[in-house]
Amino acid sequence: MDSSGAPADRAFAHQLMETLAIPIFVLDTTSRVILWNRACERLTGVPARDIIGTREHWRSFFEERRPTLADLLLEERAGDAQHPRIGLPDDPHLSAESWCDMPRMGRRRYLATDASPIYDERGRLAAVVETLRDMTDEKLAQIALEQLATRDGLTGLANRRCFDETLHAEWARALRQRQPLSLLMVDVDNFKAYNDANGHLGGDECLKRIATAVASEMRANDLVARYGGEEFAVILPNQSLKGAASVAERIRTRVEQLQVPNRLAPAQHVTVSIGAATAIASPDNGASELVAIADAALYRAKHMGRNRISLPLSELA
Repeated sequence: MDSSGAPADRAFAHQLMETLAIPIFVLDTTSRVILWNRACERLTGVPARDIIGTREHWRSFFEERRPTLADLLLEERAGDAQHPRIGLPDDPHLSAESWCDMPRMGRRRYLATDASPIYDERGRLAAVVETLRDMTDEKLAQIALEQLATRDGLTGLANRRCFDETLHAEWARALRQRQPLSLLMVDVDNFKAYNDANGHLGGDECLKRIATAVASEMRANDLVARYGGEEFAVILPNQSLKGAASVAERIRTRVEQLQVPNRLAPAQHVTVSIGAATAIASPDNGASELVAIADAALYRAKHMGRNRISLPLSELA
């Protein structure tokens, strides 16, 4: 193709990218924006006239200064601007997915981005083009599905499956680090009678309030789960039996202070019984033994009159 046709070809390519429905922007080798198409304007809320010729494109995506994928590719291929490419090996290509702040739009979006180099006729790097896809709806749907798989639909706590997976993971970590692992089993006292007297809606509301009370006593790395029915389980990594007993008493007191009324006994309120257990993980025992000991402690708390905590006679080691 002769040189007289090149400007026309470039103009056509520019017009084509400008009108594509896919959001696209192009940076020159100094990271200045040389194209910001209409779809990119719609995605970011930033008009081309505000961004063309600047190096401020990052402001369209992030609150704080961060390189875009195109910037990263420019850094990686910086030498190509001075040294022509010999032959035509596969072009380097970067892809990523991440949440972006989108300051001008006022809402975060999950974007899939791809960056590719553009070379001139001499094989020198001339620009980098970045394409963007808004995958927010797909990401939110994925998150919702993951939550369905790991969260209890009524209380929003971790479900039994999540509890089992987390307990085994924490057991393995405790074994590696030789740290204690504590477990609380929390059961709502006389819940069947309460549910019969207040109906399923009343019972559900009671469980949700207790779930919130239990969760409010957790550290960042603790896990509270709905173990089944009216029973909750609390995993306390790197927590001694004494510390677990303190957490259990705080939970018992907080639930009592909710003063959830009990129609069967108007002078009384809904309470919980709690069994605690602690293990120093070793190859000779397993997480199932920790659950069994906590369950036995819970049974003793029920047998001794409810609304109390019970500890094992000794730690599992």
